[in-house]
Amino acid sequence: MPESVLVFDVWGDYAHFRKNYTTSSPLTYSFPPRTALSGLIGAIVGLDKEEYIRHFLKDNAQIGCNILAPVKKVRIGENLIDTKSAVKMHFIKNRTQIRFEFVKDPKYRIYFSHSDDQFYKKIGDLLIGHQTVYTPCLGLSQLICNFKLVGEFGLKRSGDGLQQIDSVVPGKCLLGPPEFEEGKEYFSEVMPGEMGEARMVTDYSEYLYERNGKCIKARTRGLWEIENGERIERILFL
Repeated sequence: MPESVLVFDVWGDYAHFRKNYTTSSPLTYSFPPRTALSGLIGAIVGLDKEEYIRHFLKDNAQIGCNILAPVKKVRIGENLIDTKSAVKMHFIKNRTQIRFEFVKDPKYRIYFSHSDDQFYKKIGDLLIGHQTVYTPCLGLSQLICNFKLVGEFGLKRSGDGLQQIDSVVPGKCLLGPPEFEEGKEYFSEVMPGEMGEARMVTDYSEYLYERNGKCIKARTRGLWEIENGERIERILFL
């Protein structure tokens, strides 16, 4: 059971978390799946892309996500080049324009805890110093992001009653339908929940979120409370 959690914000100009069933016109999820967040934290701490996955299995790592800025999506044409057709880059002539969907002006709050105290502390030290080993990005290598540590806070279990939840809500945690409130925009997406060491997705889950980052009122299991200064945040791990 996690006793504390690192809380940090990430943001950038654009984000793209490709939906795996889209090819010629890539679409994006509205917020980063757990697999993308594992890659982001892995980049911060300096894990190779072939080894970081085993550090973020659900048995070891707890990761949550909160949408802080309204989800806005745009489509932009990008020129893709065929790097196999020429030995040198400046000889490449073949280009294919593909329209990518991006999240515009994304901002997310990430919650992270880990069973390995030494690994957890290393990530915390890097966040405190605003340092990374590899460049963090929001889905694609060219979508570089900034980040800021909010703090390290204690965790405690919340009740199973009707609660205002700040984070994205995994459908498997719901004990019943949410209470839909006027003025809020609710959406759900089926996203990768976990990836095995062979880089194959082993679990898909449905997630509920409010498009403008507002709280969701629902009865859930596995709810946690974070005392962030004078404010209490209630979160669920992905």
